[in-house]
Amino acid sequence: MRDYPDAIMMFAAGFGTRMKHLTQTQPKPMVPVAGRPLIDLALDLARRISPGRIVANLHYLPDQLDAHLRAQGVKTVIETPEILDTGGGLRNALPLLGAGPVFTMNSDAVWAGPNPLSMLQAAWDPARMEALLMTVPLENTLGHGGTGDFTRAADGRLRRGPGQVYGGIQIIKTDLLADIEAEKFSLNLLWDMMLQRETLFGLPYTGRWCDVGHPGGIPLAESLLAGADV
Repeated sequence: MRDYPDAIMMFAAGFGTRMKHLTQTQPKPMVPVAGRPLIDLALDLARRISPGRIVANLHYLPDQLDAHLRAQGVKTVIETPEILDTGGGLRNALPLLGAGPVFTMNSDAVWAGPNPLSMLQAAWDPARMEALLMTVPLENTLGHGGTGDFTRAADGRLRRGPGQVYGGIQIIKTDLLADIEAEKFSLNLLWDMMLQRETLFGLPYTGRWCDVGHPGGIPLAESLLAGADV
């Protein structure tokens, strides 16, 4: 089994309820930012590390997104009849992703700075880590109203708490998925298991990050992409 990730799982199944009217007739990953669908901005980052394969899970209004992704060589898994959440969606896609650790990636964020996937790739230590999350210091975030998801120790280990926002990209080993009985579950369940084992690590992002999961994030992201001082 490989120790380093060669596949990317893109989470694209959500309902996009925070986007309100923008997702009434299209899934959130197809919402345009700076003239391009959000999912394409994520694919730009993904392709720069030349992964062996990219897989996306779909559920809400899947047909348009399925055609869009397949035309770009992305493998898709349509979750039906129910959405499986992030953990269940990852496990459901394992036959396409293959064995070993994988990248997972949300498509509702914009990054300005180093490629977060490349940063994770360089910092990944499979001997110590079961997951390495790209975290963003609060002062580097845009459009995010929370106080953070994690605190980070000097050795990189994470604990629940304020200060570091999970940016939606990680490398994660998938072995523990077999120990979860539920069909539908969040990655938080997997992270809680890793927290107990002290194998959940974080890497702070050195650039800027914008939450584009809500309409107010779109103009902020467009300004960020244009190089404006936001």
